[in-house]
Amino acid sequence: MKKKPEVNVEVDASEVEKEFAKLENEKAELLNDLQRTRADFENYRKQIEIQKENEKKAVKLATILKLLPLLDDLDRAIATYQELEPVAKTLEKSLKDLNLAKIPSEEGVEFNPDLHEAVMTEGDGDMQVIAETLRPGYYYENEVLRPAMVKVVGK
Repeated sequence: MKKKPEVNVEVDASEVEKEFAKLENEKAELLNDLQRTRADFENYRKQIEIQKENEKKAVKLATILKLLPLLDDLDRAIATYQELEPVAKTLEKSLKDLNLAKIPSEEGVEFNPDLHEAVMTEGDGDMQVIAETLRPGYYYENEVLRPAMVKVVGK
């Protein structure tokens, strides 16, 4: 049987320390990369959630805009046929659930160009008030979606 030659391995402590330091640096870099990747992914996830919410809002707004002419027709029908008054109450509740509200434009309300669109004016008074609502206006989520179309009288 042959005898294995003895290997004399002398390890230089400074080389071990250098190798250990090198491995520690690599570990720290990898840990930093992992933390950055996690943060990037979290930011990406949050951005996607925001985009989804914005898309939902845009679709809801587009749908409401398409419903406005129907709401106008329902308002005229309710004004003409008093037996449709229960429909008006249901309609108001549904509009409230959609964060949609009518802009006040009854006769005698002071004209506000931010809320009302004057298509006819009469009189030369300093104070302008609404004489008639020709088409209702709406707030959507507390912002003017469509101004009310009104006839204004100066007093």
